[in-house]
Amino acid sequence: MNLNTVRYILGTLLIVLGISMVPSLGWSIYYGDSDINAFLFSIVAAIIVGVLLRVKTYLRKDLGLREGFLVVTLGWILAGIFGALPFVFYGAVDTFIDGFFEAISGFTTTGATVINNVEALPHGILFWRSFTHWLGGMGIIVLFLAILPGVGAGGFHMFRAEVPGPSVSKLSSKIANTAKILWRIYMGLTILQTILLMVAGLDLFDSLTHTFGTVATGGFSTRALSVGAFKNPAAEIIILIFMAMSGVNFSLYYYLLRRQWNRVFGDEELKFYLGVIIVTTLLIAWNIRGLIPLKTDLFRTSAFQVVSIMTTTGYATANFDLWPAFSKMLLLLLMFFGGCAGSTGGAIKQIRMLILFKYCRRELTHTLHPKAVVPVKIGGKPIPDDVLRNILAFSFIYIALFVLGSLFIAMLGEDMITSVSSVAATLGNIGPGLGSVGPESTFSEIPQIGKLVLSFLMLMGRLEIFTVMLCFTPSFWQGVTIFGKPQDYSLRKDHSI
Repeated sequence: MNLNTVRYILGTLLIVLGISMVPSLGWSIYYGDSDINAFLFSIVAAIIVGVLLRVKTYLRKDLGLREGFLVVTLGWILAGIFGALPFVFYGAVDTFIDGFFEAISGFTTTGATVINNVEALPHGILFWRSFTHWLGGMGIIVLFLAILPGVGAGGFHMFRAEVPGPSVSKLSSKIANTAKILWRIYMGLTILQTILLMVAGLDLFDSLTHTFGTVATGGFSTRALSVGAFKNPAAEIIILIFMAMSGVNFSLYYYLLRRQWNRVFGDEELKFYLGVIIVTTLLIAWNIRGLIPLKTDLFRTSAFQVVSIMTTTGYATANFDLWPAFSKMLLLLLMFFGGCAGSTGGAIKQIRMLILFKYCRRELTHTLHPKAVVPVKIGGKPIPDDVLRNILAFSFIYIALFVLGSLFIAMLGEDMITSVSSVAATLGNIGPGLGSVGPESTFSEIPQIGKLVLSFLMLMGRLEIFTVMLCFTPSFWQGVTIFGKPQDYSLRKDHSI
């Protein structure tokens, strides 16, 4: 493993992270808030450590799988550590673990918070909370590949390790061009939604921060009551539409711009995704019809919460923890579905759910007709066996982590609803759960060790489990020299595990 190149990339990422705090500093200066020094110290710390990591290092273009997975995992952990500094230096949180939880929640677009009085925070801190969503939504590594495309073909391994979904497809022959295309679409949605929210009556600051939380499916708000605090139906509808759009595979927007209509409207995952939204919205609207008398408010409220939970955004216009048990159970189940592959949404993903349903149907057919050949198809094309194995393994590990995490949080003294929903909400990168971590509560009462575990689950969920797990296996580090003379990899053709 080429650790020199790993250090070089991680150092560069920290420098970019330090520079990315400058807009937040700008808001602090503009409003004359008291968090200016917090950002100055954080920027200097990130850049200095980044420069030190790059000392006597070099960038090679023949990165292998191991380097790719290690860069992505360590890159996100470092982002959480240094992204926590503004919260810690300002005093927005009581401990560094709380700051790490808040930063990881931001970068992984989870939106779970430990800050009780968010409206008391200065503008710079509020902007940084939301901006971490925007940076992490499309991906820190994808951003690196877009602005610093010097990694060459090895960048695909990092791209593969970070982009969600059972398989990764390039929109261009060069991975740097693919990263640029995705970020242009991402920025286009960001600009469009910001303008529309300002037209709807929100000021520039609230429009930007809530756009960051929407297109990244993050959920951090500048208000304790989330989007519902604005009491602005037009803004709710705009956010609802863009949440749904952000849960769609971003590759489809590229095909839409190129007028490849068949690839867009014939996409099975998109149809499944929209179908789940429509069905669950109608079911919840029927179930809560007695709580919300006006039909316009009824369907808007139910649709908003369904899309918010399923796309793992986590915004709220109502306290759904007070809804009937049937509606809460539906929302809990939607936490496992998530957005489409290649979107900014988290959880298991729609494509995996669709393939699992088709796989179960195939097994039922095999039970009746053992000799029948029934391939699992998506879009008329058979799913390769290795992809099926990957999906089955991923789904099993995901459920196992959910069960073990829930048991651990329950062991710390939390009730069953809080334990189950807090793990589902963090592992799925959703944000609010039920019980004491509901939409009008925070995670502040969870013990410190519990916050660390939930932070780890957020990271596992965002990086799709395997990327992080591989870095903790003995075979991953086999033959790696950390101290002493580095090994020569110039003659090796395969850097995979």
